[in-house]
Parts: sequence; structure tokens; C-alpha cells
Amino acid sequence: MAYPGRVNFLRRGSSATSAPASPDDDDTGDEQDVVSVGARRAQTGGKGRPTRSRREAEGRRRGPVAPAPKTQREAMKRAKATRGDKTQRREASAERRKRMMAGDDRVLPVRDRGPVKAFVRDLVDSRRHLMGLFMPLAVLIFITVVVPVPGLQNLGSLLCLCILAAMVVEGTLLGRQVLSRVRTKFPNEEVKGFSVGWYAFTRATQIRKLRMPAPRVKAGEAVA
Repeated sequence: MAYPGRVNFLRRGSSATSAPASPDDDDTGDEQDVVSVGARRAQTGGKGRPTRSRREAEGRRRGPVAPAPKTQREAMKRAKATRGDKTQRREASAERRKRMMAGDDRVLPVRDRGPVKAFVRDLVDSRRHLMGLFMPLAVLIFITVVVPVPGLQNLGSLLCLCILAAMVVEGTLLGRQVLSRVRTKFPNEEVKGFSVGWYAFTRATQIRKLRMPAPRVKAGEAVA
């Protein structure tokens, strides 16, 4: 039975003579829509509230933020409390220095870490070098400049130039010898010639008692 005034509109992809949907079909479709929406909310974990910002989340994890210090004295007190007790800092510094003198790679600077650098130090420490007089020579140069005696200044300048020339020659030979030994000992390591040679040169110019890390071998002792 056709109802008066009812018009069937044509839809794209559908037949013009499609049958009208029954009320049972409408109820079933509404129930499916409700179930699908509930499933999507369960999967996405719907919270029913807006998501907190990153700053709010970090603030809740870390706790309340202390107000900014009003005076410089208050700021210094807070910094001191953060660093800890003075005695503890001294003990930690002494412990760190002790480990550095022992050659612990975990506390050494990057340029001193690794078995290659340790082997270079042993090679340099196993002999005495003229370059070890570099710091006393600097003091001698300063004295010859300060003392207003022309004859002493000329003699001191000539002596300093001769010693410096000898140091340059000794440093060049030392760098080549150390590089050859390092490449023989560590054939699988990537060794840079200038880096190893300069490290050996700077180590040799330091006074033996002031070297860091401390020498592990005695002067004249063979290094394998």
C-alpha cells in the first residue's frame, strides 16, 4: 500500500525501486552503532576529561616547585645545600684524584683513556728525557730576561736556544719510536700518528712527580 505524499529519492549507487527499511532493521542498526562506539571508547581508553599538558604531568611527578630565591644570599644557601657538606665534597675530590693518579679510565679525561694511551705513558715514563727540563728552562729564561746583565742575558739566551733545539729533535725521535711501538702492539687499533706523537711529547715535557696519571713503571724499566 502506497502512502500519499511519500516520495522516494534516488540515491547514488542504489536502485530507484529499493524497498523501505523496516522498523526492526532501524533498531538493529542503532544497537550496532552503540556497541561500536562503546568498543572504540574502550580501545582508546576514553577518560571523559581533557588530556593534561606535558608541563602539568611533569609537575605532578616532580612535586611542587619551590619558589625562586628572593635574595642572592638565599640563592647561595640553596646552592650550598644542593652540593652537600664541605667535608663530603673534599672527600669526594680526594677520592677522585686518587683514582685519577691510579689511572682509572672511568674518571680520567677523554684524552688519557684507553689501553693505547696507557701504553704510551708507560713508554715515556720508562726513560729519562731532556724534555723534562722544559719547566726549569722556562724559569731560567725568565731570570735572564729580568736580570739586567747583558753578558748573562746573552749567555742565557744562547743556552736556552740550544736546549730548545735539542728538545725538538728529541721530541721528534720519541714520537716516531712511540708510534712504531704502538702500531706493533695494537695492530687492530686505529692510531693517529700526530695524536700519539704529541701525547708522548707533552707527557715527556712534564716533571715526573707532577705527571697525571702517576707513572706505573720506573725509569730504565723495560716495557713489553
